[in-house]
Amino acid sequence: MEKILVDKALLTLDDFCIYLGVGKTKARELLHMPRNGFTVRIGNRLYAHKKRLDEWLEKQCEHY
Repeated sequence: MEKILVDKALLTLDDFCIYLGVGKTKARELLHMPRNGFTVRIGNRLYAHKKRLDEWLEKQCEHY
């Protein structure tokens, strides 16, 4: 499963939950943040751009 997540450019909601270790409610909340920089909307679906997500996570870690 982890190999699949490494190879993907866009993470689905389920992939996002596994990758971050959060539940679906928190994942949806994060994906709906207007200025997070990693959300990609295709139709009605939200995806996380993995490379931008990793950059966002690094920035979040700098604050602590």
